[in-house]
Amino acid sequence: MEGFLYQASVYLAAAVIAVPLAARLGFGSVLGYLAAGIIIGPVLGLVGSETQDLQHFAEFGVVMMLFLIGLELEPRALWDMRHKLVGLGGLQIALCTLAIMGIALAYDQPFSVSLAIGLTLSLSSTAIVLQTLSEKGLMQTGGGRSIFSVLLTQDIAVIPILAFLPLLAVGIPAQIAEDGSISLGGDDGHGGHGDGHAMSLVEGLPGWGVTLVTIGAVLAVILAGVFLTRPVFRFIHASRLREMYTALALLIVVGISFLMTLVGLSPALGAFIAGVVLASSEFRHELETDLEPFKGLLLGLFFITVGAGINFPLLFGNMPAIVSMALLLAIVKGLILWGLGRVFGLSGKNLWLFALGLAQAGEFGFVLTAFSEQQGVMPIDVAETLLLVIALSMLITPLLFILYDVISRRTETTEERPDDDEIDDEGPVIIAGIGRFGQIVNRLVQANGFNTVVLDHNMETIAVMRRFGFKGFLGDPTRPDILRAAGIANARVLVVALDDKDASARLVAYARKLRPDLHIVARAYDRTQVYRLYQAGADDIVREMFDSSLRAGRYVLENLGLSEYEAHEAERIFYEHDRVSVRELAELWDPGIPTSQNAAYVARSRQLQKDLETAILSQATEKKRA
Repeated sequence: MEGFLYQASVYLAAAVIAVPLAARLGFGSVLGYLAAGIIIGPVLGLVGSETQDLQHFAEFGVVMMLFLIGLELEPRALWDMRHKLVGLGGLQIALCTLAIMGIALAYDQPFSVSLAIGLTLSLSSTAIVLQTLSEKGLMQTGGGRSIFSVLLTQDIAVIPILAFLPLLAVGIPAQIAEDGSISLGGDDGHGGHGDGHAMSLVEGLPGWGVTLVTIGAVLAVILAGVFLTRPVFRFIHASRLREMYTALALLIVVGISFLMTLVGLSPALGAFIAGVVLASSEFRHELETDLEPFKGLLLGLFFITVGAGINFPLLFGNMPAIVSMALLLAIVKGLILWGLGRVFGLSGKNLWLFALGLAQAGEFGFVLTAFSEQQGVMPIDVAETLLLVIALSMLITPLLFILYDVISRRTETTEERPDDDEIDDEGPVIIAGIGRFGQIVNRLVQANGFNTVVLDHNMETIAVMRRFGFKGFLGDPTRPDILRAAGIANARVLVVALDDKDASARLVAYARKLRPDLHIVARAYDRTQVYRLYQAGADDIVREMFDSSLRAGRYVLENLGLSEYEAHEAERIFYEHDRVSVRELAELWDPGIPTSQNAAYVARSRQLQKDLETAILSQATEKKRA
């Protein structure tokens, strides 16, 4: 027991310390887990050979990951994305596999080993890339959407790759039986029972029998997902025990994985199929919530064991060669991705984002390398070298995105910057930005017979407006020439509804300087932006969530026993008091001082809160007297 507690403490402490640091530095959680493993393994020597046994257990996190990936992919959504998935994603995997396999063959590796290396290194890092795209706000660009399609294809491709790799085995002939059946588990203790022999439903069956049993198992998973899910969840719900939902979620994944091993298929394949089947069920979010912590911890443990098992003597003894391999991998994949991007219509910044963003190896490479070694596909020395190449290529990913930032500043994308529209209309109201907020303002104003001039720099947004019969013009509302063409000189009201906070403040300040008599209505994200817009000169500032939050609060009060009138009065008092408070606090707000450290601001804010409570209590007292 002491040994187990010691190991658990070491692994958890390493994760808790290293992963948040890596995330804060922008390297992502995967590199944090790898760093944690390196520190407690090769550097400090706190763990030893037990990491191999832990890795077998932690690999179940991969099964859970693929189940959760399946939950995100409804069959109809997969069909709608078929062109990019099969075309762009499929070609990326195929071409990168062939190119890397060719390089491995040139270095005298056997065909089976070269193919395994090519398949392993063709994949990119879903965790690092998607996190970086989200942080940089690049997910909705053309390059970001193409990257997502390729990563989705790669995640799906892991399933057949895991099923295919044992066929390349050269060191463990027992993996393929004489009758042609395949056992992915072997007899290493995974999937066996007490006597040490692996359990199997296909052992001794002829080839046609193996096929029928295998198909039957897959159909059983699909039919159970369609017809048994609802009755079982209702049965669990009747117990009113929250932990039973977690137990059921684990049972689904564990049970399906066990069934797949009995028929000689990859547990990950069965989990993925089950996830897709359940993707359209009403229990999808419940399953995701219950399994996500287990998946995250098990995958984290897997990456820690990979880091702890890295052969640093091998790295230091062959530093030039291994670093060269990692750089060569990034160059080869980058060139292939660049060519594919051109073929599929990407250009400029989008093309560079696509090529550089996917040029590394990925976390599934660790899984496939470890699996290939276990199955006898790769010799141990090749697998250890490959792990180092994968880790180094992932470590340079932040540098690739920095290179993209440098290139993007010098590159203009003709797709992203089409020619601005020629504005041939004027009206008393100019609306800058036509997102969710601007659309409602525009519809209300036009419904009352007033003409509006709508400006937005997003071509897709303008195109959607036009399909619904609303007129809008493509152009950057912060540009003086665009504003002049829209009739800013004669407009009575300017509505600023831009997502970019800095652009909103600049536009308000410019419009106020140009037209001191212009009435400016501006949307704000939060109080800080309210203060900026107030100082810039906006007349009416609307916080996008304020009115809806007040209405929700009124509903809460009504359901707590207040009458409709009492709740309405409380809402009115809060609204009026907040408007006064914002104006007073705007005078005290200093953009150079954090709000929590502005003593005058904090003191006045606390006093205003007490005033609000007093006003509401006074209203309630007067109501009781009446």
